[in-house]
Amino acid sequence: MFDLISFGVLTGFISGFFGVGGGMVLVPMLLLSGFLMKEAVAISIMQMVFSSSYGSFLNYKKAANVLKDGLIIGIGGSVGGLQSGYIISNVSNEFLQYLFIIILIFSIVKIFYSPSNEDTTTKSKNKFLLFVIGFCIGIIAMSIGVGGSIMLTPILIAFMNYDLKSATALGLFFVIFSSVAGFISISLHGQMLYAEGLTIGLSSLIGVYFGIKLKHIVKTSSYKKYILIMYITILAMMIYKMY
Repeated sequence: MFDLISFGVLTGFISGFFGVGGGMVLVPMLLLSGFLMKEAVAISIMQMVFSSSYGSFLNYKKAANVLKDGLIIGIGGSVGGLQSGYIISNVSNEFLQYLFIIILIFSIVKIFYSPSNEDTTTKSKNKFLLFVIGFCIGIIAMSIGVGGSIMLTPILIAFMNYDLKSATALGLFFVIFSSVAGFISISLHGQMLYAEGLTIGLSSLIGVYFGIKLKHIVKTSSYKKYILIMYITILAMMIYKMY
């Protein structure tokens, strides 16, 4: 129980600070603790419902100008996330782990080449494109136990000209939609671990509060470095677990 609470607080802090659902951190930790990949995915998704909802509430005043796009992307993510239970039930643990690693590498490359300034102007995108982006991310993200911010943030930076902090705030908002859909889908397929997910989810709220407070203080140039360090660390954890 203490281990799960500790995982929750740490995951919540990382979720709030980096604008991610927390699954990219929680899944490797659960794997190293002896859980199977599908079990880790289920617990991670339930935790994300808690951390993303509370985190987006705390982020609202700072990111209100980007939440309109987030709503459209989020609806797409919900539709995509509803497919995750079927995917998890029909693919192997190894396939999901390899997919996780590929997405981590993609995100590291995109964020490394992203600008560090905060004065960029977002490009106008049509609603259908935003929906499709959300749908595709929702399918993949919920199938590997991450909220989708790990993929959405690099896309927003590289192709839609969002600054890094706005992109992470929007990414966390997106996670609400994708994680709720993933939770419903996985529960309907009998894959959810409710007790473990609830313990970690409630514990994560403590970490989310302090993570977001710190995020608003840190300079964007330093913030980018911290994100890259986190992504690379998690990639190393996943590779170590597999080999």
